[in-house]
Amino acid sequence: MVSEYTVEVDYDECEANAVCMGIAPEVFEVDDEDNLWIRQEHPGPELIDRVREAVDSCPKRALFLKKGDA
Repeated sequence: MVSEYTVEVDYDECEANAVCMGIAPEVFEVDDEDNLWIRQEHPGPELIDRVREAVDSCPKRALFLKKGDA
């Protein structure tokens, strides 16, 4: 089953400070070169609350959780 939610990043705003990775490491990863990677573009329902928390906690407001794009 594909999630009804899509995680998106504004890479022009993202500073790869890893706040999101600390909250939802199954979905967000910051590598050794300080690049943010989305590990699960369409997270399942069991992760949505933590993804929302990560989006809301982003200091640069560079993360978005959109519904209906899957």
